[in-house]
Amino acid sequence: MSEHTEDPQLAEFRASIDNIDAALVHLLAERFKITKAVGRYKANSDLPPSDPGREEQQISRLRDLADDSGLDPAFTEKFIRFVVAEVIQHHQRIAEGDSF
Repeated sequence: MSEHTEDPQLAEFRASIDNIDAALVHLLAERFKITKAVGRYKANSDLPPSDPGREEQQISRLRDLADDSGLDPAFTEKFIRFVVAEVIQHHQRIAEGDSF
């Protein structure tokens, strides 16, 4: 089969991956809308941008969920720590008066 002729099974797999990727982007966008609201609430309530206890509880919960789902818990932890770090940056910017 040449490079220009797409295998139907491969095309089906890729279409599924594309749909899942789109769903992930939409879910992340929704998550960040909510965390921005949390950042504004924290800033207005004089609360710190991060909550290390909550973050560790979430990481533990998500590692367990990943394990139950057949997903590598270490990968899940790296991913959620990346997301949380971005959220904390947003909260810090909001606390400094940046309305981004």
